[in-house]
Amino acid sequence: MNRQLRFELRRALPFRREEFAVSPNNAEAVRLLDTWPHWHAGCLALVGPEGSGKTHLARVWAEEVGAALIGARTRQSLAALEGRPVLFEDADRAQDDDLLFHLINMAGGDGGSLLLTARTLPSTWPANLPDLRSRLNAVTVAELPTPDGVILEGVLRKLFRERNIEPSDDLIGYLLKRIERSGPAALAIVEQLDEAAAEGEQRPVSRALARQFLEIDGETPDLFE
Repeated sequence: MNRQLRFELRRALPFRREEFAVSPNNAEAVRLLDTWPHWHAGCLALVGPEGSGKTHLARVWAEEVGAALIGARTRQSLAALEGRPVLFEDADRAQDDDLLFHLINMAGGDGGSLLLTARTLPSTWPANLPDLRSRLNAVTVAELPTPDGVILEGVLRKLFRERNIEPSDDLIGYLLKRIERSGPAALAIVEQLDEAAAEGEQRPVSRALARQFLEIDGETPDLFE
């Protein structure tokens, strides 16, 4: 019953710009995004590993400019996208060369722009159309690196908020020293703590609970100092 109740309370929070943690590691990527609508040829690729904040930044941008949202599996009329900003998520997994080619071309037209999100650089994407290959090579890239401590803290706090958990600063500090600096690692530990706290009698999500997952006989060293 407790586990089901916690699941029902879980909520997807809207993406807000003020909740995105900016550090020296990702500041240049954020700066490039903010140069819209003056991107070269109207196009920008936001590239980074899972959990680096691509979706967060891209969705904030899309909301601010009123962009149409499409994905690698989306099928939408090109006519409906012409002359407006477009967000194309997971573009590196798209298998429609014609769609990507036309989107990049339309981005340079009046009122058009295109933000691509991906885990790999556009220059490495497969492309059977020679003209598409040349356009991908010319796309400006804003790279989001693997999260540093500042970014990872923001990720952890957002994941906890989505589960209606208010973590103490002590817990956050402990996790930052113990877990791998990646989005998947942050998600995994938050899910573990949430599930463990819901088992049997409700237990607080605390540093003591986290130690059960992250320490072996209390001797596991900190990963980051």
